[in-house]
Amino acid sequence: MSGERIRVLTAITRLELGGAQRVALHTAARLDRASFDAALAWGPGDVLDDEARELADVVAFEIPDLVRPVAPHRDLRALAGLRRAIRDFRPDVVHTHSSKAGVLGRLAARREGVPVVVHTVHGFGFTPLQPAVKRIAYFAVERLAARWTDHFVTVSELNRRRGLELGLWGEAEATVIRAGVDLARFRNAGDGAATRRRLGLPAGAPLVVQIGNFKPQKAPLDFVRAAAAIAGERPEAVFVMVGDGRLRGPAERLADELGLTGRIHFTGWFDDVPGLLASTAVSVLSSRHEGLPCSVVEALAAGVPVVATAVDGTPEVVRPGVNGELVVAGDPGALARAVLGLLADEDRRRQMAAAATDGLEAFDRDHMVRQLEELYRCLVRRRRS
Repeated sequence: MSGERIRVLTAITRLELGGAQRVALHTAARLDRASFDAALAWGPGDVLDDEARELADVVAFEIPDLVRPVAPHRDLRALAGLRRAIRDFRPDVVHTHSSKAGVLGRLAARREGVPVVVHTVHGFGFTPLQPAVKRIAYFAVERLAARWTDHFVTVSELNRRRGLELGLWGEAEATVIRAGVDLARFRNAGDGAATRRRLGLPAGAPLVVQIGNFKPQKAPLDFVRAAAAIAGERPEAVFVMVGDGRLRGPAERLADELGLTGRIHFTGWFDDVPGLLASTAVSVLSSRHEGLPCSVVEALAAGVPVVATAVDGTPEVVRPGVNGELVVAGDPGALARAVLGLLADEDRRRQMAAAATDGLEAFDRDHMVRQLEELYRCLVRRRRS
């Protein structure tokens, strides 16, 4: 390509505080400006909007009708908005993230003749929690969108293999690139004492934390039930749930019903997760399905043992008996028993903390961007030749 610049438009549905959203933002922000021009398209109305608007040297396209629920009239307007963004920016590559932007963005790119279309699977849009009719319909839409896709990126090897088995892509049409995390920020967060004081948490209490959206996928009510079981055995333990979403109200009500008032703290979206993790004894994730959760990687980067459900890509980073424990999804009792086992054995917890950061280099966010740059170059070179 002899020095020709590559123009990349990244599209995502919403900019809530999640792993996919951080990947999209960091990719747009950190592409090498000596070789790449960057644009970002998203549906406004969430917590990371201002961060997106303030990105230097990134062309911003806010698509008001790009919303998560299926809404035919708004979806048609969002498709038109994405097509306008593509015509304005004239990208060589459109790279989509999340289900709605993934479908509409890839369709818009094909309609506008974009040379290369890439989609990252952070977890499939068709999930085991959906009714069968809905799951079949979403799978059919994904199969259709796959026809408009030149290459897929998955954040876990399991998702890459599953897409291959489902016929969504061929062996050479998908690449595993881990979702990037600011590892240094979590490794160098201090002792967390100031964060405990800020949240009003007792200085010496063992702290059990879950970080994630309050969505059915993350099963936050399972964590609350596990917390109640843990509290019955370890009355000094304190619990924190970081995040927000439509299941937050039900989780708070269940906590009250189970006698956890004053024992479990709901922070909403919190701006010092590294400081919180710095004084956490065990990090928990009760998900029913995943791609590969960034919150688990962040906890390990902070040197915190993890108890998580053995779903999708999570076993690719949580190693039972080494840096944490895995349990079956949908079983709060199993979560509680695994956490209690770690709380009861400080030496084991310390050994897991020492091993927690091993092998995380693949999750460094700048490493992720360099891998994406090489993928873009390869795909554009192939198209131009």
